[in-house]
Amino acid sequence: MTNYWLIKSEPSAFSWQEQLRNKIEPWTGVRNHQAKKNLQSMKKNDLAFFYHSNEGKEIVGIVRIDKEAYPDPTDTEHRWFCVDVETICSVPVPITLKKIKSIPELEDIALIKQSRLSVMPITSEHWKILCDLGNVKL
Repeated sequence: MTNYWLIKSEPSAFSWQEQLRNKIEPWTGVRNHQAKKNLQSMKKNDLAFFYHSNEGKEIVGIVRIDKEAYPDPTDTEHRWFCVDVETICSVPVPITLKKIKSIPELEDIALIKQSRLSVMPITSEHWKILCDLGNVKL
């Protein structure tokens, strides 16, 4: 069974364009305990939306979990984890936070309810709605 996620990155730190270039990238630097638990729950081949936070505030791409949680090499204290994500596709019509907030069926999505969380689960129902909004055909 595929699980669905949303991962956030500030474009100035790591952008979708960089993800497209690199194809597979370790998702490092997560320093929040709830986000850490979410990373540890990710399974190989789960899918995730790639969301530009702060600048843009929109879903711009889809990645697949290529490697499950392992120690984050950027963490010198050895407390945090990362996963490897593989580029699947760009979202043809980027889905803005404003648009997401305007859809009643998405009012309880973690992106709105826990806006500061950088790694969050997405229900299969929300995944389908968001893919439809972004004109994503997987």
